[in-house]
Amino acid sequence: MPGELAPSTTVGPVHLTVSDLERSLGYYGTAIGLDVLDRGGGTASLGAGGRELVVLVEEPGASPAPGRTGLYHFALLVPGRGGLARWLAHAIRDRVPLAGLSDHFVSEAIYLSDPDRHGIEIYADRPREGWEGDVATRLTTLPLDVDSLLGELDDPASAPFDGLEAGTRMGHVHLKVASIPETLAFYRDILGFDLMAQLGGQAAFLSAGGYHHHIGANTWESARGAPPPPGAAALRHATIVLPDSGERDRAVGRLEHARVGIGERDGQPSVSDPSGNALVLAVS
Repeated sequence: MPGELAPSTTVGPVHLTVSDLERSLGYYGTAIGLDVLDRGGGTASLGAGGRELVVLVEEPGASPAPGRTGLYHFALLVPGRGGLARWLAHAIRDRVPLAGLSDHFVSEAIYLSDPDRHGIEIYADRPREGWEGDVATRLTTLPLDVDSLLGELDDPASAPFDGLEAGTRMGHVHLKVASIPETLAFYRDILGFDLMAQLGGQAAFLSAGGYHHHIGANTWESARGAPPPPGAAALRHATIVLPDSGERDRAVGRLEHARVGIGERDGQPSVSDPSGNALVLAVS
């Protein structure tokens, strides 16, 4: 069924609980390459080129909650393959620990985890004409051709890296969920995303406007099927960004019609999916 969300719908900043803000700021600045945009009261806003991408909220002593629903990873989309190559060259030079390097056909991706075990993906899309309309059969996971990627640079050993470049944005958010059918009923049938690909009852990928995915969901790391307890080092909320207030009102109307509870965070509508993952509906 065609999605009801505007094609220009995207995802925005993720808000995370961390156990030690100073430690996290060091990691996100040095390893990831994000700038501090604002800071105060145990909270810091980070981004690239002035665009807010991640908000960190300190809860001293917070610990990860494995086996729960929540964040699998958030994904920072760099503007081009050269930017991804520069980031990888920096990671190699500065010995940034990596969790994986993958070729998804639609994109090339590098994975890592922050000190609180929040998953992070840094990726670059392949040209859209190579996969648009065929995500279900094209989306895959193969080893990344590191030599080819670094071949974008004249000299990886000396390629400059001053942080993630302007134009970097939140490309997608991948969530751990308790049930794929319930996830589809919420994100596709109520909120209005299109289903782009599905791996049986284990994973689904949804988007607006034909993108390969803005929301990923899987069940393989959420065996307990319940959200993390309050105060855990976990996802506080993700952000869905609609193009205008009219589109947001229509999305809220669909949620209300389905009797999904609507709350408020920072003056914006908020909602939780069936797995307890919190979302804020923002306007660009």
